[in-house]
Amino acid sequence: MTYVVTENCIRCKYTDCVTVCPVDAFHEGPNFLVINPEECIDCDLCVPECPADAIFADADVPPDQQMFIELNAELARDWPVINEQKAPLPDADKWNGVEGKRQYLDK
Repeated sequence: MTYVVTENCIRCKYTDCVTVCPVDAFHEGPNFLVINPEECIDCDLCVPECPADAIFADADVPPDQQMFIELNAELARDWPVINEQKAPLPDADKWNGVEGKRQYLDK
């Protein structure tokens, strides 16, 4: 099992989760974070730290978010590791909880 960042992270990119990851499994894109499934050790520390409730165990990813399992793996290969907390995107609070944000994902 691994953990997966899902749609609600798009355009929010809170980074509270990266500070608790013991293996630096998070990778940063322009407006989204992903978890590298090859690095994730299934510790569950990131889940309660996510203000957007966007992180799920792969077995618990909602049916309409399943594409994010492969997307995390794909983007983690290209995006740099992030292991320090940064400010969220300027309008993160506005986007937190908005559905249908997949179209706004910047790769």
